Order: sequence, then C-alpha cells, then structure tokens
Amino acid sequence: MLFLSKLLTLENAQTATPEIPGPQTIDWINNLKVISLFAVIVLHTASLLLMDFKNATLSDWFAADLYNALTRFAVPVFVMITGALLLHREYEIGDFLKRRLSRIIWPFLFWSLVYIGYSLYDEEIVFTSDVWKNVLLVLHQLKYGAYYHLWYVYMLIGLYFIIPVVGRFVRAATEREILYFLVVWFAVISFTQPYLSRFWPQVDVRYFTGYIGYLVLGHYLAFKELPGKRNTTGLVIFYFLCLAGIAVGTYFTTASTGNISTLMYEPLGPFIILYAAGIFLLARITVYQIPGSLIRIRDLIGNYSLGIYLCHALFLTLLGEWNPSYKLCNPYLSIPLTALVCSVLSFVLIFLLSKIPYIGKYVAG
Repeated sequence: MLFLSKLLTLENAQTATPEIPGPQTIDWINNLKVISLFAVIVLHTASLLLMDFKNATLSDWFAADLYNALTRFAVPVFVMITGALLLHREYEIGDFLKRRLSRIIWPFLFWSLVYIGYSLYDEEIVFTSDVWKNVLLVLHQLKYGAYYHLWYVYMLIGLYFIIPVVGRFVRAATEREILYFLVVWFAVISFTQPYLSRFWPQVDVRYFTGYIGYLVLGHYLAFKELPGKRNTTGLVIFYFLCLAGIAVGTYFTTASTGNISTLMYEPLGPFIILYAAGIFLLARITVYQIPGSLIRIRDLIGNYSLGIYLCHALFLTLLGEWNPSYKLCNPYLSIPLTALVCSVLSFVLIFLLSKIPYIGKYVAG
C-alpha cells in the first residue's frame, strides 16, 4: 500500500490546478487513444488462440498469452482518458447526459442490431413465427449485449451517469482526499481477488469498486504536476515488469489448473490497475515528434474510435472463419497482422458510413 501511495504521489509533487487540457495534453491523449484502440483489437484477435490452451502448442499459446498481457491496459486506459477529459469540467446534468448518451446510444443500437442479424444468419439465435417472441428475443439481446465486446458500452453509459457527481468531487477535493479514495479503491479491489477475499471482513465497501476508480485515477494522473526530472527509464522498467508478471503468471496459473485462468488479466484487478497507470504516465511524459501526415491519420482514427470499436468484432468474426490469427503463419506475426487488417477494414467501413447523408453520424459514432 505504501508503494502505491508513493507511485501515485510521484515524489510528493503538488497537484496542478485543474485546467482545460492544452494542445500538448490533447496530443498525448490522442496518441494514447489510438494505441488503446489498436490494443483492444489485438487483444480480441489473440483471444481465440488463448482459449485453445488444451489443443494449441505451448509456443503458439504463449504468443496469445503475451499479446493478451501486452494489451490488457486498453479498456482501463480508455476509462482513464474519459476521466482526464471530462471530470475537470462543470456540467449541467441534463445537457451533459443528452449530448454524451445521444453520441453513443444510436451507433450502439445500430451495431447491436447488426450483430443480432449476424447471429440469425449464423443460426446462433432463431426467429419463430411468433412475432412477439421474436421481439422479446431481440430485447433480450439488447438487454444483455448482442456481442461479446459491447459490454464496454453498457459500462460507459453507467459511468456517464456518475461523471457529473464524481467530477464535482475531484474538482473540490484536496490531493489528500483524492489519494485517499484511490488507495481505498485499490485496497478493496485487491481484497476482492481470489486467495485474499477470505481475509476481508463483512464491511460494505461497494462504493469503492468498479471502473469509477479509473475515472478518478485518469484525472489525477493527467493533472498531476510532475517533477522537473521525468523518470522515463523507471516507468519503462515498471512496464516490462508488469508485462512479464502478467504473462508468466497467467501461464503458471493456467498450467496448474489445466484451464484458462484470467486472474492476472482482470481489468478490475491490482495487476492491471498498476499496469494501466504506468502506461498512462509513460504516454504523458514521453516526448516524440510525429509527422504531420501521421497526426492527421491519428486524429481521423480518433474521431471514429467508437465506430471502429463497435464494428471491429464483426470483421474479426468473418476473418475467424479462416482462423488467420494463428494459422496463417507464426502467431507472433499473424496476430498483429490480422489485427491490422481488421483495423483498416473497420476504419474504411466507418469512414464510408459517416459520409451517408443525415444518418451517417448515427451509425458511425
């Protein structure tokens, strides 16, 4: 716990007064957004091989394990970016919810129906002659998620409801109060893990669970006034230690039980919290020049990130008919290659859909 406190306080530097991020801040956040988007696609590409632990060769399976460990920061970092961009602002609640929810609800509904249609085509679900039962089936799919990756949208909607409240807290709170929240959140998350949960007394701590902690952590790390001397080397070493620990730990816990263990992968777990925080800070303090042409491509991808996220699973499923993610060639190469192809196809589709008059923005995100 002392280690976490020291990590977050960054040598006890003082918190900067929250201000609207300037061009430099937006620049590194835009970099991180595109990196995280591609990381999600790599993660989903590798998952098919990861789940084939009993049949795949150890070398192939470990490639999927490594890529999963490499990219598990993606969703937590997305939430941290949301906290960094939204919590420092004052909102009128009704206007905030209207603008934010309308931006994601319509693309979400459109792509949910697309995935329901694909499930009908693939005969995973079947319509009958009873119209009302068919309607209930569609509503059931919408209630619980029409495809595996759409859980993120449900989680994001829940966060939007709490952002006006949490934002008021972080804007008024002292650094000590924010750190108190983050340390308790981390402790509660840690003690909900297997092997540790039995030591936690029957104290109701549900208020310190869930992705809300990533919102606060993202805001804190984005606005924290950093020391003049940036310890990039230390963060890089920390990153590789986390990566190795997650990948190797997953192998041993899986091998010991004979079944896939996601203990080290859990986004609401202490390992990924530290991993995501390290990557977020590394992205903030790393300075490098990007050519103007790549900046335009990056910003274009960032503008369509929601739509690309929503549709990428469809292309992965279609590509999965040939299983290219690890049968095309060596999985260390084929997994990122498949993810890249999927990313390009998703971007092209969303870009074209966005150009449809009147309805483009409602389906492209």
